[in-house]
Amino acid sequence: MTRSPLLRWPLLVGLSVLAQLAAAWLGTAAAQSLAIGAGSVQLTPKGRDQPPPRAPWRADAALKQAVPTSQWYSTLVFNPKPDPIYAQPLAFQATAAGLAMSLPRKRVVPTERQDVEIHYPHDAALTFRPEAFEPEPAKLARVSDWAIDIAVARGADQLLATVAHGSPYAYFRLNRGDVRIDLAEAGERLNSAADPRTLLLRVKGQTFAVFGPTGVRWEPASATRWIGRLPAGAGHFSATALPDDRPETLALLARHAYAFVQDTQVEGRYDAAASAVETTFTATVQVMEGPDHGPLLGLYPHHWHNNPSVAGRLGPSYDTVRGPLRLLAASSFKTTRPYTGFVPHWPRLAEGPRLEELNDHLKRDLRRRRELIPARENADNWRVSAYWQGKGLTRATQLAAIAEQQGDLAARDQLLGIARERIEWWLGGQAARSYLRWDQSMGAVVAYPDEFFHVEQLNDFHFWFGYWIRAAAEIALRDPAWAAPERWGGMVNLLVDNIASTDRSRTKFPRLRNFDPYEGHSWAVGIGGAGEYGALGNNQESSSEALNAWAGLILWGEATGNPAVRDLGVYLLTTEIDAIEHYWFDLHRLVFAPEYKNVETSMVFGGKYAHNTWWTDEPRQIHGINLLPIASFSTYLARDPAYIRRNLAAMEEETKAYRQRGKFPPNPPPADIWQDIFAKYLAMADPAAALAGWNPNGSIESGDTRTHTLHWILSLQALGTPDLTVRADTPLYAVFKRPDGQRSYLAYNAGKSTLKVTFTDGKVLEVAPGTLGQLR
Repeated sequence: MTRSPLLRWPLLVGLSVLAQLAAAWLGTAAAQSLAIGAGSVQLTPKGRDQPPPRAPWRADAALKQAVPTSQWYSTLVFNPKPDPIYAQPLAFQATAAGLAMSLPRKRVVPTERQDVEIHYPHDAALTFRPEAFEPEPAKLARVSDWAIDIAVARGADQLLATVAHGSPYAYFRLNRGDVRIDLAEAGERLNSAADPRTLLLRVKGQTFAVFGPTGVRWEPASATRWIGRLPAGAGHFSATALPDDRPETLALLARHAYAFVQDTQVEGRYDAAASAVETTFTATVQVMEGPDHGPLLGLYPHHWHNNPSVAGRLGPSYDTVRGPLRLLAASSFKTTRPYTGFVPHWPRLAEGPRLEELNDHLKRDLRRRRELIPARENADNWRVSAYWQGKGLTRATQLAAIAEQQGDLAARDQLLGIARERIEWWLGGQAARSYLRWDQSMGAVVAYPDEFFHVEQLNDFHFWFGYWIRAAAEIALRDPAWAAPERWGGMVNLLVDNIASTDRSRTKFPRLRNFDPYEGHSWAVGIGGAGEYGALGNNQESSSEALNAWAGLILWGEATGNPAVRDLGVYLLTTEIDAIEHYWFDLHRLVFAPEYKNVETSMVFGGKYAHNTWWTDEPRQIHGINLLPIASFSTYLARDPAYIRRNLAAMEEETKAYRQRGKFPPNPPPADIWQDIFAKYLAMADPAAALAGWNPNGSIESGDTRTHTLHWILSLQALGTPDLTVRADTPLYAVFKRPDGQRSYLAYNAGKSTLKVTFTDGKVLEVAPGTLGQLR
């Protein structure tokens, strides 16, 4: 098969929707809604609903683009006094005094949970500001894939700073006058810099270097202030923090200090034949003076670990919250990671001692089918937001797939009908309180009613709409006409663009809204920081719900015959899985500090990681939030069966300690809360133990059913646990291996002709159109 290009594709909504949008605005300035296929999106809020926050702190190119929400730097555009931004290894904060820079250091912070959090907070060491003018609040001026420009300006005067993920430098351009550098405390100038262009300072026990242009004069104004006298027409300089005191490290940083990063691009490519994703990272530079030595790029662990292409080429290392960040003298590098696949659902269970029990659960869940999705609108507004509705859609569509595989097509059609009706009701735009609104000035589609600050802070877009896209894909696999753009597919495509537009112009939506292509994972908070925790940067809690969204893109692309969307989903899913295994689970033992004794982290921030949640410190929910929803794409969790056992054993010990502390909320959750999630998780390592421990009458997570839990466990007993070592040349596949070594091979064909699937161990499976094929 051919290798599909990724991350250069146009906006997925299509020209027809954009034409409708233009007509709506040109035809009537008072338009309240926009029809897209059979659906409709509001253009203004209804009733007393409030719009999302404005983002006025933008300049130049950024002012002409959709607002970049849920990124590591998003705080800059929403706040005249923004929180710190964590570029790694450096951190920055725009303040009234100028742009402050730091090299964060580890702090071990004890908690009332009797564990610790690991913080790497911004602690300003140097602050840069122009001498010739008093700047206004900083603004975001330009964005590329992993670098940004920050403008500190007044009128035509400007100090422009470029900061980037992984870069050991901040790059500055000042159009007039000199630069002032304020030190956080009295510092010492070191004499080891032979080049007069270099100002080498020791501040707060760390070494910083500023590399000025030829002809610069560094003059001390006080014990805490330096002035850089910049020659006319040469207002460039860069600044760095040294990871160590070795002369060769300073020489390396000085050698590359004048190659200023201008642009950054990440391009992924799904190689279906190899079932792999190759990602290329490229930085374009402008050499400000001297020879072109190229840039220095800082590689995170998920870049350099198990990457032969950079082996033997890496230099000094920074200690960061993401683990060792290692320097590479190059303008480009590549990573290649396996895509381990999944299928929409698992096959029929035709035999087994608990088959009758499964059928009984299915009948009971079917009798309560109208309860699977929360009521559309109710008086207390509880669980009517698009988030809970999306989880309900997951319950209904997963149950429909089981009914289908077990041969009850009437039940399948009833369940899909309920899901279809609810999606159409929301996307139709006719309800008073439950609707979607496209705020075009922001480049964001939001869902009302608001919850979890989804509208107020533009939070959790990929979580909320990922559930909807995946449920719509399940319908589309069985009813392609329903998913046509002129019917309901246009609205679903709008949601796809809302969370994962690949348009580099960024005119309608921000590019890859939640996803950070360099860190390799998503961010959840739209405005960049979260209240008192904003000082530690953006964050993401439920990494598994992010993956649910990317799995939804794969299914939607396959169901609608759109390989661009499908391949985008493969890239996002594969990349974020790799990041999760490093930064949430630390499977490779490269990231967590030795003081951090928890087996996982449930919250990853720009400047910390912690074992907690936003709403409770109850251990079962802390562990479960990065597992749910457990669905067919969740087989990535089976990569390390021993880790599954360690994770669950740690949860049990933490739960005992939690109960001994006696700190319970007013309405405590069930003692076995989310026991279905943990049974399914354990089943990927030990199905028999999972079945023995699962309580059929126990608690059920709100996106799950007893039928799906039992079907999951029994399927793994029959098929074996996931085998991620065998791959296939099609996106929808899965392989399982029993204890006796027998493998089962699955592949789904969403196309219209027979599909021949070749697995990497030589097995071949032919799959009829619209079916799930199986080979033993």
